[in-house]
Amino acid sequence: MRYLLTLLLLLNTLSALDVDTKVDVEVEKDKNSEIHEQSKELKEENRFFGEELFSGNFKENRQFHQNNDYILNVNDKITVKMWGAHNFIDNNLSIDKQGNIFLPEVGVIHLLGLRASELQSQVQKSVKNVFNKDVHVYADIQEYQPVSVYVTGSVNNIGLYEGLSTDSILQFIDKAKGVIRGVGSFRNITLLRDKVAIRNIDLYDFLLTGNVDTFQFRNGDTIMVNAMKNYIETEGEVSRPYNFELLNSGGTVADILPYVLPSIKANSFSITHWNNGEESNQEYPLSTASSVALGSGDKISFFSNYYMNSINISVAGEHKSKHHISAKKGATLYDVLEQLKFTDLSDIGHIKIYKKRVARLQKSLLESKLKELEQSVLTTDSASEEEAKIRESEATRVLQFIEKARKVEPKGQLILERGSDLRQVTLEDGDEIVVPLKSNFVIVEGEVNIPNALMYENGKDTDDYIEFCGGFTDRADKGKVLLVKASGKVLTKNNADYVEAGDSILVLRKVDAKNTIWVKDITQILYQIAVGAAIALQF
Repeated sequence: MRYLLTLLLLLNTLSALDVDTKVDVEVEKDKNSEIHEQSKELKEENRFFGEELFSGNFKENRQFHQNNDYILNVNDKITVKMWGAHNFIDNNLSIDKQGNIFLPEVGVIHLLGLRASELQSQVQKSVKNVFNKDVHVYADIQEYQPVSVYVTGSVNNIGLYEGLSTDSILQFIDKAKGVIRGVGSFRNITLLRDKVAIRNIDLYDFLLTGNVDTFQFRNGDTIMVNAMKNYIETEGEVSRPYNFELLNSGGTVADILPYVLPSIKANSFSITHWNNGEESNQEYPLSTASSVALGSGDKISFFSNYYMNSINISVAGEHKSKHHISAKKGATLYDVLEQLKFTDLSDIGHIKIYKKRVARLQKSLLESKLKELEQSVLTTDSASEEEAKIRESEATRVLQFIEKARKVEPKGQLILERGSDLRQVTLEDGDEIVVPLKSNFVIVEGEVNIPNALMYENGKDTDDYIEFCGGFTDRADKGKVLLVKASGKVLTKNNADYVEAGDSILVLRKVDAKNTIWVKDITQILYQIAVGAAIALQF
């Protein structure tokens, strides 16, 4: 966070345009190239409200719409039609550099600087001065002049962009590939004309209400996307768990409630402040939001602080009962299963239960192991330049593996052993119970030549089923063959004395010890993922 605030302070210098605009744009490009790279380092979970706005949906459109206050300018295209005593049609009359159009037998008509609402009367007046007889006149704007507008400041691609004078600011910023995430402001955008600020734009108006500020661009205008100065982080039971930009450094928690939209269950919040390098955290009732001060950089978590008397359980799979059950807090797996109506195809001997709390624990243990590996990769020294090159290549592969492993979501299965006392398995809110369908096959996957589902044969072991699938591949780790029982329990090949219908055999890939010094750590992580998520992740 402090790193981000440092960037924001650095960008404050970008708002002053003291030299020619073209020179400023080039200077901004040089500064932004470094800042853009730094912004990529922001964590993905630090999402900023509005960061997905500019994804190319605006830039390809041209916004030609009738605007009675539009000021006619050079190169605007005019349609003029006359009928009655005199007939004339021209759909492509262009206002020349002197601000005029020319009508045969009528002459020069000066239009530069008139409002669009005055066009019809001005042309009609000029026609009436020439023709005494009854001549009807129709005049309209056919096409607005194209303009070139500079887009600079905290955008991804500073430059000069062409559009129509009636295009919206959204189109021009989209052409510049949007605001730099976590760095540029959505609420402090300045339109400069002849180096003078003539308008300030707050894009939150559009994001929250759909209203966009419309105005007329002129050739050479500059859109300055200023640096974001103040923001707060939000999370928890809200509809919009984003980082939000603040117009001012102060305010109260109540000021940001229309942005985050707390859920109907949220009745409390905690606010984290950072002051002089120290962190402090305080909890408040949501009813006090209007009296709790808020500062830039604060983090607010919204949550429900009720005591729950009941829990909600989902029940999937082969049964004839409800798929969502509300139970009293403290209910056991036995209590819920007693309510279910099974079918002849229900495999009640291998019922599975998945717990969010267990999944979070598995994810935390995996992340801890990945961080250890990542730290080891980033701090390993090399004895020579040649060894350094080898280590760099290895490190790249390992870091790619870590990134892929972080995307794995463990299942959170609580393994039920044969004879487990289901009265001792206490359920929690959000648990999922799965009643599997009776199965008469065995799945073999991972590093075998022909991964497949095979009919169960009594007395066959893991080697037999692997042989039925064409045997091991050259990349298989024959010492890491896992038997995933129908209950979810995972056994190694050495401990697997028999295979049952509904089991799965998972053959992990071998990590070549000659190609990396981190083979032990990677192997442990592969095994951890296979057990927690039943996935044979490859390195």
